[in-house]
Amino acid sequence: MSTVDDVIALAAAHGAHLSARGATVNEAGLDYRVVMASDATGRRWVLRVPRRADVSEGMAAETRVLGLVAPVLAEDGVAVPDWRIRSPELIAYPALPGAPGLTLTDTGEPVWHMDPADADYAGHLGRLLARLHSITPEQAGTAGVEVRTSAQVRQAWRDDIARVSDAFTVSPALTEAWQAWLEDDTCWPGQTVMTHGEIYPAHVLFDEDGTITGVLDWTTARVDDPARDLSAQYGAAGEKMLQATLTAYEQAGGDVHPGLAARAKRLWDASPIGYALYALTTGVEADLATAAVMLNPEA
Repeated sequence: MSTVDDVIALAAAHGAHLSARGATVNEAGLDYRVVMASDATGRRWVLRVPRRADVSEGMAAETRVLGLVAPVLAEDGVAVPDWRIRSPELIAYPALPGAPGLTLTDTGEPVWHMDPADADYAGHLGRLLARLHSITPEQAGTAGVEVRTSAQVRQAWRDDIARVSDAFTVSPALTEAWQAWLEDDTCWPGQTVMTHGEIYPAHVLFDEDGTITGVLDWTTARVDDPARDLSAQYGAAGEKMLQATLTAYEQAGGDVHPGLAARAKRLWDASPIGYALYALTTGVEADLATAAVMLNPEA
């Protein structure tokens, strides 16, 4: 793994001259290692170093996403990264205002800087998602962002479940639950919208008053089921705060159609599938072992 000095040297090679003094590391992301460092004027920069080659391959798509969502979220005072350096080995941009709500220690332990079950956060999140989801599939497609229809969302999950089931031993209970999910027409969206895909406090920036100031890491963003942006809120804060988020979402113009909350819960329950796919991508023994336990906990 690269040291902070290595990352600073990499940035310098791309024209960003930063200091290792006071630099910090955030290991929370599965796709990028993040180093924060300052330039000679004291301005903080974010340096994102891809963890794997497949991450670098998705940079062009993320650039298109940022160009699409930046002016829309800016209407509510929410910023997204403005990449100044983009290469296969490094992304760099001036730090956005605010601080993340969740970070990890060097040993991987979570450190919360906010309460995900706070009602104010639910309100801020609901309004943010309503704004993001107002971007139509047509607008996203014109911007070159991936667009999935409801049928394609369902088929993608079917394919992912098949891949995970082929690679791991999955408990019968999970297999039955997934099959029932795939076959239940009420579990799939009638329409798809522009989504982030990994909205949770590690990717959300806050000011001192708890207002959302920025959203990071748009790697998995695409037009998809709106419920995917609500599932982590259910997982972190439970049913009551999911409903509070949906109330704010609806008040801000979001479409709270029948089945949206239920789909958010289903997607949270399906999170072992996502982790298993990640483990298959990295091929790291520890990741594969963790996925195996998640998929067959009673083994």
